[in-house]
Amino acid sequence: MRKILAAINMTLDGFCDHMAIAPDEEIHQHYQELLGDADAILYGRVTYQLMQFWQTLAENPSGEKSMDDFATAMDKIPKIVFSHTLKDTDPMITGWESAELSAQSLEEKALELKQKSGKDIFVGSRSLIIQLMNLKLIDELQLCVHPVVAGGDLPLFEKISDRTSLKLIKTKTFGGGAVVLYYEPAKE
Repeated sequence: MRKILAAINMTLDGFCDHMAIAPDEEIHQHYQELLGDADAILYGRVTYQLMQFWQTLAENPSGEKSMDDFATAMDKIPKIVFSHTLKDTDPMITGWESAELSAQSLEEKALELKQKSGKDIFVGSRSLIIQLMNLKLIDELQLCVHPVVAGGDLPLFEKISDRTSLKLIKTKTFGGGAVVLYYEPAKE
């Protein structure tokens, strides 16, 4: 049975703000390796559209190896998108042939994916992480905490319906000061 792993960047004060953090070569390599160890990544519409930047970079490399390698990994991994407003992930529009719009609810699709064999499934959208935490379907939470205080934006743990106890299973520290905290749900 596969696991559903939530992986997200956040500031020290708990916000998911892509403009507040500055991933370096080491962070890009970490996420490139992560994507290589997964069968798919789940996105909500907003994050999916933000991540389309990487599709452009995959087509037109920047010359910065870590970014170009991450763009290639992002381009290759199958992306499953959940949206009530997005009508299509047509590669002629998005450029990504590796993306599909889910016809199932998040809960149905997550349960289906968990039952299949293969590599783990990643979740990369704040909104989907919150929903899956409320459904108790996250098997591991990987929080990459950057040494930045944003002072406000989108809090990661907004609208969590129940108290959730987590067990720290490992950490990874980067030279630039970011730390990945790996948690799994604690058995209560």
